[in-house]
Amino acid sequence: MAKSSTPGKGQMTVAEAGRKGGEKGGRIVAQKYGHEHFEEIGRKGGRKVAELIERGKRAMSGGK
Repeated sequence: MAKSSTPGKGQMTVAEAGRKGGEKGGRIVAQKYGHEHFEEIGRKGGRKVAELIERGKRAMSGGK
């Protein structure tokens, strides 16, 4: 992991800042939109993956 160039309180690496922001951001989104929001994202992602798999199978078999 990268070290901060200036040691002392209040200094953190870019990786540490990103991790900290990601943790806070995730909680805020969860509070704002709720559990159902993430369920819907999962369903949409699952449908897209299934569609892409089906397209790939059709392409490999030469059919439409």
